[in-house]
Amino acid sequence: MSTTTVSDIFRRALDMRKANPAASYKDVSAQIVSEFSGKPFPDPAFLTIPEYDNIAPEEDWTAGLPVVLRGIQNEDWKDIAQGIVISLEQVENYPIQSGREDDPAKEWRNRNRGIAGAEEKNLDKWMPEELMAMAKRNVK
Repeated sequence: MSTTTVSDIFRRALDMRKANPAASYKDVSAQIVSEFSGKPFPDPAFLTIPEYDNIAPEEDWTAGLPVVLRGIQNEDWKDIAQGIVISLEQVENYPIQSGREDDPAKEWRNRNRGIAGAEEKNLDKWMPEELMAMAKRNVK
């Protein structure tokens, strides 16, 4: 019997919300507890959920993982469900409140914009022409 991962539980929570968008987060949490109670606890070595960098900042979509870890350590499905719901809530609500991370209107978040000129100048100065040509070919 294979152990369920934290990612599996998170995907299941997403499916629950898709199947019943009107369900409260409390309902989702209760359903997770009901479905997974009695099953082996996830391995804390695989404490992760699918990446949502394009939707919300990492510190938001991973917000529930410390609570999930506490639940695994204490063998408490309620804590695990609560942590999953915290991350689910962030993934669902961040784009509504702040726009998606990959929204072109969020150009101010582009970290490369402020250093692109200096980077180009330094690469031209220090990188041999043949390496620069190879790098440019690989980018295109």
